This record gives sequence, structure tokens and C-alpha cells, in this order.
Amino acid sequence: MGIYLNPGNDLFWAAKNSEIYVDKSGLISYTNKVLGSEQRFICVSRPRRFGKSMTANMLTAYYSNGCDSAALFDDLEISSDKSYKIHLNKYDVMHFDIQWFLSASANAGDMINLLQREVVRELHNCYPEDIDENIDNLALALSRLYGKYRKQFVFIIDEWDCIFREDQYDHSAQKAYLDFLRGLLKGPAYVKLVYMTGILPIKKYGSHSALNMFDEYSMTNPGELARYVGFTESEVRQLCIRYDMDFEETKRWYDGYHFKKYPHIYNPKSVVDAMRRREFDSYWTQTETYEALKIYIDMNFDGLKDDIVMMLGGGRCKINPRTFQNDMTDFKCKDDVLTLLIHLGYLSYDIVEKEVCIPNSEVEAEFANAIEGAGWKEIIKAFSASEKLLKETINKNSDFVEKSIQEMHMETSILSYNDENALSCVISC
Repeated sequence: MGIYLNPGNDLFWAAKNSEIYVDKSGLISYTNKVLGSEQRFICVSRPRRFGKSMTANMLTAYYSNGCDSAALFDDLEISSDKSYKIHLNKYDVMHFDIQWFLSASANAGDMINLLQREVVRELHNCYPEDIDENIDNLALALSRLYGKYRKQFVFIIDEWDCIFREDQYDHSAQKAYLDFLRGLLKGPAYVKLVYMTGILPIKKYGSHSALNMFDEYSMTNPGELARYVGFTESEVRQLCIRYDMDFEETKRWYDGYHFKKYPHIYNPKSVVDAMRRREFDSYWTQTETYEALKIYIDMNFDGLKDDIVMMLGGGRCKINPRTFQNDMTDFKCKDDVLTLLIHLGYLSYDIVEKEVCIPNSEVEAEFANAIEGAGWKEIIKAFSASEKLLKETINKNSDFVEKSIQEMHMETSILSYNDENALSCVISC
């Protein structure tokens, strides 16, 4: 058992022993189904703090032959699947946390060299007669093991896209990294399964992808993996019963991610924190400042600000997510920015209607913070007046309410006056 080769199950033990653990092991039935097939390449993109690393640790614990994980999985959903014992702890697993390698390197080029050097060293420790520790090409080392022993590997790659988020403008390094992954994974028979996870889908160059063998499951279309994006409504109901928390209030705060078969998916990080603390608050958005959102709003492609205000009023916006290049810099139009905000979790996408909206109260508050820092004086004034308006509405002061709504409607002049979404935004404020 090593650090990268068969690292064991300690991290999944920690997750399962937490105060709140929601069983998502049903995902393994899908990965077992595609194991060793043409569909063995899986790329799953999710927003930050949506359980990506926990899933990677779960798959590592299940497949790795460097540990015995029966006690971890025997009481989980996957244990009832007929494939459960067939694949439990049966494979050599390569688990790479790309964020860690990048943090330990001066640049992306050094990161690739560091990863190969460290993993080859572990392979040498296991196969000293077959692998020279001075080999600088991981694909070559793995090919030698396959050639001699027909040995195949399960690859679990976490934070695969961190280069595109942290070195946003270093396109040559990004391309070198994609070429490295393609050389390591595309074609060799030693690949039994690849589960790759991050925030962004796979980067495109022009109309092509260097990793076009992957099936992608993203926030615009998670397909059959939709129920693993976050918590389902039934899972949240059970947690609300267990912790004596109001379900409807939980729904208002943390629901809002809509998919075909699962129209109500909840932010898992926020639900867990709300249950544990017995208090509704913005937990997910506290892990990143509103500046990240403000940057994209300030771009104001094609009247983006108007659409943000419309969505703050409960409206929806039509978009085409297909032009997005799956990075954080190559924006050609408003739809590209809105699509990025989907992948970051700030917007929810309806694949049937091809529309986006703000998912819930937690994220709505983050948008309010962002526009306050962006100098939208008219909108800020409308938000500031909302508390007084609510009080006078409760007091049935119809004259004040009528006058206030009229004034706010006129002052939010960045929208058309005769637009129901403009009035909706005023009332929402």
C-alpha cells in the first residue's frame, strides 16, 4: 500500500464515520457496469464542496487491493448489487490528487514531472525487477507491467482541472497537461477504469478535445448520475426528521438544482452544516468570497447584468451552453459566462427548457453581495428599501406600498419598464 498506488481506505473511513453520512455508494454499480468496457472513461464535474473528493475516496476504498473494505461497504446500498463482491478490493488503483501535485510544483510542467517521478518510484518499490525508478515516463512503466503480467489499473483522478482554474492564462501548460493525460490514458490496454472529477468539463481546443474518449457528466447534463450530484429530496427529508429541522425552509435555502429524473437536488455541504448547527445560513458560499462571482457579472457581456436582475426577480434566462470552451477565460458571449456560473454552482440549468435560474436563497444572497460590490446603485437602493416595504405591507399601508413599488420600478431603469421580470425583481427585493 502506497500514497498514490493503492493508498487504502482511511479517507473513506473518515467520511463514513462523520456525524452525517449520506450513502451514495449506488454510484459503484454504474462504474462496475462500465469497468473494462469502451465506456470505462468517466469525467464527472461538480461545483466545489459537492462531494467530489469523497466520491473519489469511496471508489479508491472499494476497488483498491491494498486494503480490505468489506466492513465499510457491507451495510451500504452497493452491497445489494450482484457486482458488489466481484470487484471489491480486486484492482490496483492509481489515485492522483492533481491539486496536491500542482501545489507542490513551481508550474504545470514541473507538476507533470513530479507526478510521474513519484508514481514510478512506488511502482519500482512493488516491482523492483521490472521497473527502473529512473524511468521518467509513467505510461511506459505501466505498459511494461501490462506486457509482462497483463496488469490493469483503475485510475481515480481528483481535481483534474485545477490547472485551468489556477493557471488560467497559461494555455501552453494547459495543452501540455492535456497531452500528458491523453498519452497516459487514451489507448493503453492497462486502463481498466478512469474516474476523473473536477469543477470544469474537459477543455476544448477549437471543436476538438484531447480527451474525447470520456463520457462527461456535468451540471448541464449529469445523465444517469444525476442523483449523485447532491442530496435528493428524500435524503433531505430524512435528515430534517432526524435533526428536527423545517423541511420547507431547508428547501428554500438549499434546493434548486434541476435535472430530468431528479428535479430537486440540494447542496450537500449546506444541508449538512445546517443540520449539524440547527440553523439556516449561507454555508456553501462562505467557502469563497463574492469577488469570484463579481468578476463575471462585471463583464456584462450582451447585457448580462439585465439577466442577473431578472433572475433575482425569480425569472429565467434562455442560454446555449454548447459554445462554452470549458475554461475560465475564453468567453465569446454572455452564454459562455452563464454556462461557467452553472458549473460553479451559482446557476441551475434546465436542460429541457434550455434555461438558467438562481437556484435558492443561499445563492441569491451571494448574487446580492456581488451586485452591491459592483456599484449597481439603483438595485442596491431597491434592496435597502425592501425591509421598510415589508413592514408597511404587514401593516396594510396600501398607499405606502403602492408608492414604494412604483418608485423602485422606475429606479431599476436598467430593465425595460413594461417587463414583468422587472416588476418581479422589485417585488422580490
